Amino acid sequence: MKLISFVAHGRPRFGVAAGQGVVDMTARLGPGIDTLRAALAAGALDRMRQLASGARADFALADVTLLPPIPEPGKIICVGVNYGKRNEEYRDGSAPPAYPSVFPRFPASFVAHGQLLVRPRESAQLDYEGEIAIVIGQGGRRIPEDRAEAHIAGLTCLNEGTVRDWVKHGKFNVTQGKNFDASGSFGPWIVTADEFDGYDALTVTTRVNGEVRQHDTTANLMFPFRTLIHYISTWTTLQPGDVISTGTPVGAGVRFDPPRFLAPGDRVEVEVSGVGVLSNGVADEPGSA
Repeated sequence: MKLISFVAHGRPRFGVAAGQGVVDMTARLGPGIDTLRAALAAGALDRMRQLASGARADFALADVTLLPPIPEPGKIICVGVNYGKRNEEYRDGSAPPAYPSVFPRFPASFVAHGQLLVRPRESAQLDYEGEIAIVIGQGGRRIPEDRAEAHIAGLTCLNEGTVRDWVKHGKFNVTQGKNFDASGSFGPWIVTADEFDGYDALTVTTRVNGEVRQHDTTANLMFPFRTLIHYISTWTTLQPGDVISTGTPVGAGVRFDPPRFLAPGDRVEVEVSGVGVLSNGVADEPGSA
């Protein structure tokens, strides 16, 4: 099942995408369940599946404006350097890490599928990072690793866009360069967990203007999904609708010689097996020189 958030007739809504149609769930699940995040918190996925089965589409997919699947997540936690070859990419001789490297992103730093990524006026070093993102369905604290995957509502594609020179401003954090408004994207939808036969052989591919820049499989993750959920939930309570982005493969633009950063007119695609393709153009921030 593909879960989406969208705008139709000037109003934000959520529903199920099936083929070229959308079944609107905004008014079907009862009072107070008017967002996808609220539906996850209410444990309404089975009810949504029943209502969508055989239902006539309320809208054509082409006639709605997509939002990020969870427009306002309570938490967005990103994981750095999680594919085995990424640690080698730094060429600093360091041993593989004992714990995941994590940092936060804020909702305003993401746009939806089909919307423009914005290169800010402060930098020409906007970069791409294609990733697989977990959306939490069942919350919890100190979630045991052997039960962690049961807390996954589904997966989505994510471009963890990064302003490279700004990640170097702080000695011990990268938050500034990871949170410029509209520098990243996620979507187009969440594919529910029941559509996947495990999470250890998924692929993520990033293309810029049709050229493959990144490609890897979750078989190469240093910290698999279950480990990330266990580790992160140890120090913060995960809630339905929270997003965990699981790391990017080698091949980001900064690693080329010379670097190949994004420029206005470029198009970035992030494809995740079993999910689909997230696609965004690139533009300069209005008012940039």
